[in-house]
Amino acid sequence: MTSHLPTRRHLVATAAAAFAAPFVIPRLARGAAAGRVVVVGAGFAGATCARALKRLAPEISVTLIEPSAQIMTCPFSNLVLTGLAEMDTITHGLDGLRAAGVEVVQARATGGDLGARSLALDTGGTVEFDRLVVAPGIDLRFDAVEGYVEAAAEIMPHAWKAGPQTLALRDQLQAMPDGGTVLIAVPANPYRCPPGPYERAGLIAHYLKTAKPRSKLLVVDGKDAFSKQGLFLDGWANLYGAMVEWVPVSQAGSLLRVDPATREIFTEFANFKADVANIIPPQRAGAIAQTLGLAGESGWCAIDPVTFESAAAPGVHVLGDASIAGAMPKSGFSASSQGKACAHAIVALMGGGEPVAPSFINTCYSLVGPDYGISVADVFRVGASGKIEAVEGAGGTSPREAGADVRAAEASYAHGWYASITADIWG
Repeated sequence: MTSHLPTRRHLVATAAAAFAAPFVIPRLARGAAAGRVVVVGAGFAGATCARALKRLAPEISVTLIEPSAQIMTCPFSNLVLTGLAEMDTITHGLDGLRAAGVEVVQARATGGDLGARSLALDTGGTVEFDRLVVAPGIDLRFDAVEGYVEAAAEIMPHAWKAGPQTLALRDQLQAMPDGGTVLIAVPANPYRCPPGPYERAGLIAHYLKTAKPRSKLLVVDGKDAFSKQGLFLDGWANLYGAMVEWVPVSQAGSLLRVDPATREIFTEFANFKADVANIIPPQRAGAIAQTLGLAGESGWCAIDPVTFESAAAPGVHVLGDASIAGAMPKSGFSASSQGKACAHAIVALMGGGEPVAPSFINTCYSLVGPDYGISVADVFRVGASGKIEAVEGAGGTSPREAGADVRAAEASYAHGWYASITADIWG
């Protein structure tokens, strides 16, 4: 039992070393790159890419366009909304990127002329580029569920973008009387952070068990299977008993309509009434990807799996949640891994070299309770299909039969992962 976790982590560590190494020789053999790269979005993908570009090729001018002065991360925001952490623990400034040589422009990209290599900003100016990296994250589809328009999120928070919505859901949980019902509506795939809603359920259940033990938590799901399902179901049962009820789509049907005034949720086969309703709607690539014509009918952006260059626009790369990255989940770790691979590819292309097909890793920790962690780790590469595929036999999930010591260790690893990746990205 205990030997399983080190073996799995050894595989991931080996993959991480392989991920960085292949790119160095082609770049050095081709000489220096030059030119200007503009990166849109300072989240996990964009900030990683900007920093990696300056590290790999200091001669490249890197401009990062980001409307917010600080980044608030979705990872670990579930701790904030359940009172286990404060907002400052998930808030990161951009001075570390400036110190690394990245020019940070606080503005929102609103459009542009990709043929002319020009990007328009909401400040009224434009910025020119040789290559453009678009890492806009997600937008929520307020047209997907009847009644769930943007104003409804003030009553039924989504809390799927960290910030005021995180605090809104926290405040509603704290105000709810003991004996109330909390409902989390989970969309069908794809969406940002596949295991995120289920971690949220566990941490909300912990809060309810501690502060409002007569309450109930319903997870009304848009699918019948989800990431780390067995581990989550075991954790809920072990920690919270009958307090948490998961309702799969085969039981209740798809979410059709919500009524914010009454906090009622209507599915194909059932109606639910909640005291606190957390509606996580379907999603798509962030607005600028739509405006620039980078997203297809699915709402997401097709890319070349080696360079992350857009299938719709040469010289433009799309990273992170907005991209269609094959088997890679839409996670913070995936986004950062993609940012590094894209930086290597851009340096090679701008220096006249040939990009090397990367390997990727993703490790995703989830907290079922404050001292109860679970995880999944995977290694990815570009397969014979020309798509990013999971490497069979690499990585794996936590063992279901693990004891409390292993669960506590995984919870500690989760905090260590967050501290290290955020320091690496934002400094």
